[in-house]
Amino acid sequence: MKSIVVRPLKNTLFACCLAAVLANTAPAIAAAAYPARPVRFVVPFSPGGNADTVARIAAQKIGESLGQQIVIDNRSGGNGNIGMEIVARAAPDGYSVVLGYISNVAIAPSLIPGLPFDPVKDFAPITQLASAQNIVAVHPSVAARDLKELVALSKNKPGAINFSSAGVGTVGHLTGEYLNTALGANLQHVPYRGGGQSVTDLVAGQIQMVIGGMASFMPYIKSRRLHALAVTGAKRSAAAPDVPTIAESLIPGFEATAWYGVLAPAGTPHEIVTRLHAEFAKAMAAPETRQRLEPLGFEIVASNPAQFAAYIKTETVKWAKVVKVSGAKAE
Repeated sequence: MKSIVVRPLKNTLFACCLAAVLANTAPAIAAAAYPARPVRFVVPFSPGGNADTVARIAAQKIGESLGQQIVIDNRSGGNGNIGMEIVARAAPDGYSVVLGYISNVAIAPSLIPGLPFDPVKDFAPITQLASAQNIVAVHPSVAARDLKELVALSKNKPGAINFSSAGVGTVGHLTGEYLNTALGANLQHVPYRGGGQSVTDLVAGQIQMVIGGMASFMPYIKSRRLHALAVTGAKRSAAAPDVPTIAESLIPGFEATAWYGVLAPAGTPHEIVTRLHAEFAKAMAAPETRQRLEPLGFEIVASNPAQFAAYIKTETVKWAKVVKVSGAKAE
């Protein structure tokens, strides 16, 4: 007959308690050691646009304070949704984050059927980095020097004015569609994979108009290679104080501001989310960051995770209404 070993109850209880303690402290230990290797920062657009500009400036500062390299990984395509999906499916360990843009986070759910990720359920918000007005600009060959003249020109010559944006479902795209609906304009949308290539084509005169990020187009406006007609915010931009708003020019109350934030995969430990927020907030508050971003039309935000989550919900409701009114469709 086999002998039966009866372990003292106190040892069993001790083992159970130890296991519970280790389970509860494991995330904290992991967070304390974080980061132990480079962090991938996915930018779901091509290099050269507003999104890429914000990400690279923030990444440079954060890499210094974290002591690990922040690797920018440009994953353009699918109007930015490919990069978002990559991070939605990544391990929730803090080593993959994505630059969330208003179009992919707040607009896409109401515009694109069968979106391969849920902007709310699949991500843990870290911070809204910054916001930026878009600018309406034309090639000098276009015979319009204000927004009213542009709308009139598009009506008189249907199909003659093509406008570019950074992609389907971006603020630039929906602003153009809203102008078509509200004012009876006849502006033809030409989507690009981010802002970089549209800059080249607009300056070359291959397209006539853009509704895009100020950071990409202001150097050409200042050199008079492009002409600015309006900005899309509620008030004039400090980066272009002489350029009127769309609200001033034609549509009272109009506001369409782009924004950029950082998200991690859902399930990322709270301690790591908190650490990343602190680092991003510190990077955005640095004087040198402001000196580089504000002249390009960016406004620093650096909200906390709860604030960013609430803002995403508000923006999603707002843009769902714009999509419905404008009749915009995914192309």
